[in-house]
Amino acid sequence: MTAAAQSLGAAGYRVDVLDLYADDWAPVLAREEFAPVEGPFKPQAEQLRAVEERTLDAAVRAHLDRLLAADLLVLSFPMWWFSLPAVLKGWVDRVFVMGGVFGGSHGLFGDAALAGKRAMLLFTTGGPSESFRPGGAFGPMDDFLFHIHRGMLEFVGYQVLEPVITYGPARMTDRERASALDAVRESVARVAADAGATVG
Repeated sequence: MTAAAQSLGAAGYRVDVLDLYADDWAPVLAREEFAPVEGPFKPQAEQLRAVEERTLDAAVRAHLDRLLAADLLVLSFPMWWFSLPAVLKGWVDRVFVMGGVFGGSHGLFGDAALAGKRAMLLFTTGGPSESFRPGGAFGPMDDFLFHIHRGMLEFVGYQVLEPVITYGPARMTDRERASALDAVRESVARVAADAGATVG
């Protein structure tokens, strides 16, 4: 993420980095963060009520405000069990709030609150690139990314850019790792200069 932030900063972006581990982000969407209610806990209904009544959890509200202020969202992570790590998925669960970014006074997809903004994934894998191809051990990478691209990012309005993927960095030499970081910088610099190719 540091390399990407440097490229965006050099291109004139004001970069706001959310380090969920450093912030000790609580990933669980818990009943306790909402006002008491009788009956079963319905997370989306409680999120919508909290937005409407202005009682959203303070940490969630702060992250939501930062999300809404950003023109470009870059999710940087190590792929974990072929998806987002738990802490990042928990951030999406808590911050992509019903009534705040979709639903309520907002619609879905092109009518959601983040329509007109861009998002991209910047991540690493444990396996090599050949494992994520048709006929490879895991199959096409797009199969793993669809639920993130379509089910999370496009769902709340984002224009999703091509992901920046570094395959198997743990097995790289120092020279290969330095080259991979250069590739990340170059890819992010292209995004900063232009909308780039979208997914789908």
